[in-house]
Amino acid sequence: MGPIVILILVGLILLLVETLLIPGFAVTGILGIVSMGAACYLAFTRIGTTAGIIVTAICIILAVALVILVLRSSTWKKVTLETSIDEAVDVKPQQKGISVGDEAVALSRLAPIGIIRLEDGTKVEAASVDGLVNAGTKVVIDSMEAEKLFVKKVK
Repeated sequence: MGPIVILILVGLILLLVETLLIPGFAVTGILGIVSMGAACYLAFTRIGTTAGIIVTAICIILAVALVILVLRSSTWKKVTLETSIDEAVDVKPQQKGISVGDEAVALSRLAPIGIIRLEDGTKVEAASVDGLVNAGTKVVIDSMEAEKLFVKKVK
């Protein structure tokens, strides 16, 4: 009886991990189902048909209860990200008075895209043509294409 209970608990834990921590249907979900199925099989073969039916019913009830518990809105509120994004993509750098040759400082690492601050304090997204550029490095605007700025390190 001990291995059956352990297999059921392991199956439930694996299904819970699959539902809350790992997106999609992957190895942990399959192992959880296999574990619960193995518990049912052991109950049928070692204890008998009546015990097998009872264990199968318990597994189904526990799995349904787990699904109901996880799908409740209060459970999802505890594990969901509730932050909002306040930044917006710059539509046209030319409209902000940015031109080729303007100097700036990389606020974040450009790998190859990051945020730069122009001399007037304007923060914009830019891509590096020199590869990786560390934060704090002086850059100059090399070119502009539609909504994208391309920068290179100041020599």
